[in-house]
Amino acid sequence: PEECAVFHCRSCWTVLGDSLHVCGQEPPGLSVLVCFKVTSDVTWKDSLLVGLEGALLGCAYYLLSCRSCGLAVGFILYSSGSDLAHLRGLFCFFKDNIICYLLKSQMIIEASKVNFPAVTLKE
Repeated sequence: PEECAVFHCRSCWTVLGDSLHVCGQEPPGLSVLVCFKVTSDVTWKDSLLVGLEGALLGCAYYLLSCRSCGLAVGFILYSSGSDLAHLRGLFCFFKDNIICYLLKSQMIIEASKVNFPAVTLKE
């Protein structure tokens, strides 16, 4: 509870998730918050996209969007190499596209500046 936060869409402030559902550390090269559960305001289509560059090169994923404004807020990894296999099926929020509201301090902060306790599902 000390570090509880609510994740909001950067564009329209819709609630997308919270820190109680953070379940993994961000992998090198990806600036994401990894969660096992999100709100119903996070949507995705059944069509897969394929990463053509960067950390998602060659990975197949579903793009997550904010139901209210349509902003791309993250992805669900469908297939990947072994280095990202632990993220498959989880919700990965782009830190650049979400804002965090810290409950205890009642502060709004950039997601890229927040560090949550180490939790890992990699094993």
